[in-house]
Amino acid sequence: MKAIQTYLLALLSAFLLWLAWPPHTFAAPLLFVGLVPLFIALDQIIAKRALKTGKKVFLTAGLTFLVWNTACIYWVYNAISAYNNPAVALVISLIPYGLGALLMTFAFWLYYRFRTVVSNQRIAYLALVSFWVGMEYLHATWDLAFPWMTLGNGLAGMHQLAQWYETTGVYGGSIWILVSNILAFEAYKSFKTNTGYLKIRPALGWLIFLIVPAGISLIKYYGYKEKNLPINVVVVQPNIDPYEKMGGITPAEQLKTLVHLSDSVAQVNTEYFIWPETAIPSYANEDRIRSTTEYMAAQSFLNKYKNGTLITGIESLKFYNDKSTLSAKFDPNDNQYYDNFNSAMQVENSANVQFYHKSKLVPGVEKMPFPKALSFLAPVFAGLGGTVSGWGWQENPGVFYSQNGVGVAPVICYESLWGSWIGESVKNGAQLIAIITNDGWWGNTSGKDQHFLYAKLRAIETRRWVVRSANTGISGFINQRGDIVKQSKWWTRDALKMDVNLNDQLTFYVKSGDIIPQILSLIGILLALFIPYKTYFRKKKAQ
Repeated sequence: MKAIQTYLLALLSAFLLWLAWPPHTFAAPLLFVGLVPLFIALDQIIAKRALKTGKKVFLTAGLTFLVWNTACIYWVYNAISAYNNPAVALVISLIPYGLGALLMTFAFWLYYRFRTVVSNQRIAYLALVSFWVGMEYLHATWDLAFPWMTLGNGLAGMHQLAQWYETTGVYGGSIWILVSNILAFEAYKSFKTNTGYLKIRPALGWLIFLIVPAGISLIKYYGYKEKNLPINVVVVQPNIDPYEKMGGITPAEQLKTLVHLSDSVAQVNTEYFIWPETAIPSYANEDRIRSTTEYMAAQSFLNKYKNGTLITGIESLKFYNDKSTLSAKFDPNDNQYYDNFNSAMQVENSANVQFYHKSKLVPGVEKMPFPKALSFLAPVFAGLGGTVSGWGWQENPGVFYSQNGVGVAPVICYESLWGSWIGESVKNGAQLIAIITNDGWWGNTSGKDQHFLYAKLRAIETRRWVVRSANTGISGFINQRGDIVKQSKWWTRDALKMDVNLNDQLTFYVKSGDIIPQILSLIGILLALFIPYKTYFRKKKAQ
């Protein structure tokens, strides 16, 4: 096979994976065969045993994953280019485009290296699955975290097949998809080389591996019944241009819009109003929040609803006498340290106010990666008007409790990618998930659609309703099966109301968390260490 043919196969895999990825919901089953052309190309490269085989494997796999990642998250450029010239924005965009692709490529390169020291192909495939899931887990846990392209997220487009995420979480989907591609590739090889029953036996195994989990999922989907425990919730979409939000429109005008939209659909018995991320755009001192104009306006609004509780996005500040947190900055005017937060605030018909500080911060934009290691750069960033600390954050997930005892998991924007993080809130008492976000930064691209669809997986993993308030869209309601029951349109001013059911039962995934990727990461590390170990003793024996 010529080099051009291997690259064409790599590009075919990239195309199939892109076509199967949200927001393309109709083609989700292509995920189960999308990597087969890449496997064919890599198998041909490895079989030749030519010089620089490892380099060819890396470049071929890298082509697939770079093209696939870039095609799916091209919208990252939109947000970056809003404040930078196109050339700078393109260079910066290459980081998210390339980093995830690099980790995926590295998993396949490690698989190739493992194949050179182990003859058992089944163990080699186990290594590939472990390397892949380990890389996905790394990309969700380190300071450069951006788990947007975790393979299991692809089933958000056809969530009826992902109902068993309540047991495994999204990484179970990654394993199912990857192993399915491996079995499909083995079926392809068998069809080319064997005869009779042996020719079709691997294909039968592949079909069984597809049908059984899909059948279990469909049985769960159609058999799932929600416990009838309703509360009335209103979500608001004010549709305020994010680039005008911090200056073009006054906070008073924005609050007036939010209150008007809320009143337009609210009922006497409405228990929750959900306003989007940074709905209250002024920096507020948390310790003095009750004296702010915005807080008093929110309380005045709630006075009309006896059982009403408001969750809203707000940018908040906390002040300290010393550097109490890693992210704290020093204000020479007040001779105090402070943290600024992207927060969710809960207000009710009492003096009780609760805050949650966004914890999963966007690398580079909201938080400098590896701040401890880069703390020595603080004077440099301070001189440039910035900080190595970025936004402040809290270490643990939060739960808001209303005066009626309802527990809600506040989730801010990007955090909705982490099933285990939200699961911790559910374990701690959340009966409902409230996502507040501002997806307008990306423009009318597939980014907003992917972000909305991914929320379906959080509903399935936790068996909780998801209520979603987005500044410019998409807002809506997702039930415990992951069905989108109601949603708004993009770039429209709207408010939606619905009775949603609370749930206090815990799924296996909520109880166990990300135990599957943790185990596979450990296996992957051990198998990766086996490569130099085996290589060393092979060379020693040859001497």
